[in-house]
Amino acid sequence: MLETLLETLGDSNLVALFGCLGGILLGLAARLGRFCTLGAIEDLLYGGSDLRIRMWGIAIGIAIIGSFALIGTGSLEAETSFYFSIRWMPLASILGGLMFGYGMALSGNCGYGAIARLGGGDLRSFVIVLVMGVSAYVVLAGPLAPLRNWAFPQIDVTNPVPPGIAHYTGAWLGLSPVPIGITIGVLMMVAALWSREMRSDFKSIFWSAVVGLAIVSGWAGSQWVASNGFDGLQVVSHSFSAPVGETILFAMNGSVRPLSFAVGSVAGVWVGAFIGSMIRGHFRWEACEDPRELRRQIVGAMIMGAGAVLAIGCTVGQGLTAFSLLAISAPVTFIAIFAGAALGLRQLIEGFQPAE
Repeated sequence: MLETLLETLGDSNLVALFGCLGGILLGLAARLGRFCTLGAIEDLLYGGSDLRIRMWGIAIGIAIIGSFALIGTGSLEAETSFYFSIRWMPLASILGGLMFGYGMALSGNCGYGAIARLGGGDLRSFVIVLVMGVSAYVVLAGPLAPLRNWAFPQIDVTNPVPPGIAHYTGAWLGLSPVPIGITIGVLMMVAALWSREMRSDFKSIFWSAVVGLAIVSGWAGSQWVASNGFDGLQVVSHSFSAPVGETILFAMNGSVRPLSFAVGSVAGVWVGAFIGSMIRGHFRWEACEDPRELRRQIVGAMIMGAGAVLAIGCTVGQGLTAFSLLAISAPVTFIAIFAGAALGLRQLIEGFQPAE
């Protein structure tokens, strides 16, 4: 069946379809499962609940297990992914992660969350999506690209061992990275499920699993097209930083640009979020009534888009997709995003005045 679809649709359209299907799952998880990065951080720091941060742990664990199972069966060539083909830059991960997290707090959403809220009728998120996408491309390929290339040159990996935790550990121990990666994934799930509250919340566990499987489906689908197609497409999975800008470009000149996994993924999240909001009866048009709030969201989206390009990924791109391969950049960037978001939330909620 897939061979027939490949012949009928072509490489670009089929990989976009895979991206769209996974994106729909992510959009449904955001609206029906309340899967949200900033919400999880805010709940942990100010709401006294670690439930949603544990949802991230389950999603990451399942994504790791599924991705390394694909590697073990030969269904995923992880070394060809962007996260393993570019040499890791620690400073870029930290600085970009801090910028992204801080911008996320100011704007009130990450790229993935903004697309999901847009699917529920929130026009404020439309502004965030546009500004973030443009900001990402200004740094990626626009006027600020030469400065970025000078400060953080992207150098190809020449080491035969990919820059991944499981791969480095396997090379050191003389073992395959597959059982190491799967073991780490299982341990992350066990840690996330250690809470009785988490174990009793089957809905949260289900939607966390859906998110993890969406990431795995992206790897599996794009790898199948790359292996069986003729266009030499790169193996990818979901991310919502530069892909947002790519989607904007496609909307403007799609007649001369092929579809891509990124465009399908962004569109899929919007569709899934729209379906989810209709199921819950939560769809309603919302707009920003406070110019100061709109200004804060625009500034946050600008910082977020630039930071995501420096960090080579966002909360999903690094926090889930890169994490699913146990790329060394993933935990460092995720911690930096958390720290940046905590700083931004403190500024918004408490201010920076010292306690008396």
